[in-house]
This record gives sequence, structure tokens and C-alpha cells, in this order.
Amino acid sequence: MSTMSVALRESTPISIKIPVRELMPWALFTGVLMLFLMYIVGAEQGASSILGGHMLHEWVHDARHLLGFPCH
Repeated sequence: MSTMSVALRESTPISIKIPVRELMPWALFTGVLMLFLMYIVGAEQGASSILGGHMLHEWVHDARHLLGFPCH
């Protein structure tokens, strides 16, 4: 029997189970980070401005229009 005719075994992927208890802190962190970024893009430098100046407004100006936030 030739070594070329030996069939290769197909490996099956092993699923990894991650408990929800380990995912929750990362999901919460990601959610808070996304809300903060949405505030920076959507509301900062508007009526409820925390930071002064217009530099942040200029950095996120196109993102505001892309997401549908009015800015002027």
C-alpha cells in the first residue's frame, strides 16, 4: 500500500462553552463604552456639552451626519 493513498482523518471542531457569568462583565463594559461613544458622537458640543471648544465637534462631524444626528 502506498503512503499516498492513506486517507487523512477529518478533525471535528470542539465547541468551547463559556459561562454567561464570565461574559457579563465584558458585555457590560462594551455596552457602557458604546453608550459613551454614542454620547461623544451624538450629543457632545451641543446643548449638553461637557468639554469646551470645537475640536471634538470637528473630529466627529462626519460621523454625526452618517448616524443621522443634526449638528448645525
